[in-house]
Formats: sequence, structure tokens, C-alpha cells
Amino acid sequence: MKTELLEAVAGKSLKKDIPYFEIGDTVDVHCRIQEGNKVRTQIFSGTVISRKGRGINEMFTVRRIVNNEGVERIFPIHSPNVLDVVATRSGKARRAKLYFLRDRSGKATRLPQRHSKHTIAR
Repeated sequence: MKTELLEAVAGKSLKKDIPYFEIGDTVDVHCRIQEGNKVRTQIFSGTVISRKGRGINEMFTVRRIVNNEGVERIFPIHSPNVLDVVATRSGKARRAKLYFLRDRSGKATRLPQRHSKHTIAR
């Protein structure tokens, strides 16, 4: 009974069209930023290193390097402040969590690109 009520309330806040992206993909996350009475959109681009949770609690972590310093942000997928997630590059990952990228710098942080069978011209 309690679970059914929670799911009914959370179901109203779930987004219907979640963009498809996987661990290792490079994504552009369009965030709504409110400063005083002005609202603007800011793009945070980086590599998806983890995805966790289910339903309304689902979140993903994006990592990028700024001025030789690693920056990670955690975004709730169903948040109204996350306007869009655009996958720009598909990375090949063999793990569910890419936390090992935290210890790497420079070219070592790059993942090999995943090629689909349909894009290869023969």
C-alpha cells in the first residue's frame, strides 16, 4: 500500500522522453540556472562515469577536466532543471562505473570510440 502511494506520487514527476546514453559516452547536459529573476541555460559537457538509482531517484555523474582539475557533477535524470542530455560521442566501456578515470590525466582519460555496425561502409 505504501509503495503504491509513493509510486503514484513519483509517477507524476517522471519524464516521458529520457534521451538514450550509456556509461562512457561524452554528453552535453543542458541545465537551467536561475540567478535572481533571470533564467539561463548552461551546458556542462563531459564523460558519463556512473549511473545509479531507479525511477525518480535515477542519477548520473558527468566528469570533465577544467584547468587541469577534475570536476564532477551529479544530475538527477528526472529533474526539471535538466532540460536535455545530448550524447556527442559514444565511448566503449567494459565497466558499470568508470571511477578509475579519476586517477588519470591527459590522453589517458580518453575511451575508445564505439562503432556501430551500421556506420561502417563496406
